[in-house]
Amino acid sequence: METYRNFINGEWVESRSTRTAPNFNPADPRDVIGTVRLSTVEEVRAAVEAAEKAFPKWRAVPAPERGRVIDRAKTILARRKEEVARALTHEEGKLLKESLGEVQKSINVLEFMAGEAMRLTGETSPSELSNTLCYTVRQPIGVVAAITPWNFPVAIPCWKIAPALLTGCTVVFKPSTLTPLTAKMVVEVFQEAGAPPGTLNLVYGAGGEAGRVLVEHPSVCAISFTGSNEVGLKLYHDGAAVAKKIQCEMGGKNPVVVLEDADLDLAADGIAQGAFGSTGQRCTATSRVVVMEAVADRLLDLVAAKARAMKPGVDLGPVVDENQLKTVLGYIAAAKEEGAKLVVGGDRAPGAGFFVQPTIFDQVTSRMRIAQEEVFGPVLAFLRVKSFEEALEVANGVKYGLTSSIYSNDPGRIFRFVEAIETGITHVNSPTMGGEPQLPFGGMKATGLGTREMGRTAMEFYTELKTVYFDYTGRRRETNIY
Repeated sequence: METYRNFINGEWVESRSTRTAPNFNPADPRDVIGTVRLSTVEEVRAAVEAAEKAFPKWRAVPAPERGRVIDRAKTILARRKEEVARALTHEEGKLLKESLGEVQKSINVLEFMAGEAMRLTGETSPSELSNTLCYTVRQPIGVVAAITPWNFPVAIPCWKIAPALLTGCTVVFKPSTLTPLTAKMVVEVFQEAGAPPGTLNLVYGAGGEAGRVLVEHPSVCAISFTGSNEVGLKLYHDGAAVAKKIQCEMGGKNPVVVLEDADLDLAADGIAQGAFGSTGQRCTATSRVVVMEAVADRLLDLVAAKARAMKPGVDLGPVVDENQLKTVLGYIAAAKEEGAKLVVGGDRAPGAGFFVQPTIFDQVTSRMRIAQEEVFGPVLAFLRVKSFEEALEVANGVKYGLTSSIYSNDPGRIFRFVEAIETGITHVNSPTMGGEPQLPFGGMKATGLGTREMGRTAMEFYTELKTVYFDYTGRRRETNIY
């Protein structure tokens, strides 16, 4: 049974901490994969100091050469695709086909980011003064902390680490203690790709303690966080107090709006994929169906049939651990108590693993907890409406704003929806989940703080913009300079 080690200054280092956490298979918690030592404060500081020491030399490496490291990482991850996917399934619980999809997404992210090394450009602008060149350049911000969750433990680290290294930053990576094996594999990929010692450091640790060190350490210039609203908002508050740049990607309560003219078979397929894929444990999961009353019964029957046909362990993975199991079952109980109508599921699935039956509630109102709070499990709420205007109001009636979808064949209402929906991502006649690496990813309202991740926008967070005025007259000017 493996004990996972930190990676500091190019070396795999055994933690001296006596506090540990097990890494187990959520499909069978009796299967213990390894042990995580929760790093000491001194070990987290050592990782930051290694990153700080490596920064001047790394930022001086030409951007195209840094991009070649990312490109080699892409090739190495592609070679190890099945190995990493099987480890992901083992410790996080995704179905193997879902894990293979996540690893492929990570490969795509690395491929895109490697190409951006040739496009870390600024812009030139005309000056009001003669013989003056005005231009902008992007420069790396410094040491960056990447704090990542368990639900996408390969893709999310890749889409934080790659742009950070590409722009010339150095990184301290703190993953979830629930997915230490895949975190180790991600670092191994970058190590083999030639990331110099100190440019990427890995520390395992409890979020409160290790995170506090990263917030308070004066050498950490920026923190990119993905996780819960409660933790993200505190981190944002504490980071702002010490003038750090903070990026938070947090919760979602994503609606699918289905109008009466929609292709209901297509909508049902997309809803089932979005609600139950990855066991609903993704921030882009479909959580609410906002459906016109005229087609609600038919759509409900179609989606319910798909849910009933799903077999835990075959079509649906487990939730990640016992705490998440209790959370999901707690939301199911609350929905029953508040008067929602249980249509499918509603309980734990038989067996040793943390499996929950795919669950659908009908007759849900906007005031119910299941309509407002992120469940992060295979639980879907149907909310019936009588008009397009009501559908839009219900869809926007939550604090989150990550992703959304509309199923309709009416261009006028589709474009009105795209204009008015309060989400950072929206889909037309396709599921709520998914995102391509060349496009920005992130949300509005309580979902996101700071600049978007992925796409060309990703580089904005890891860089500072510098404006340059180059006067080549060689003499004093008489003209006023504002």
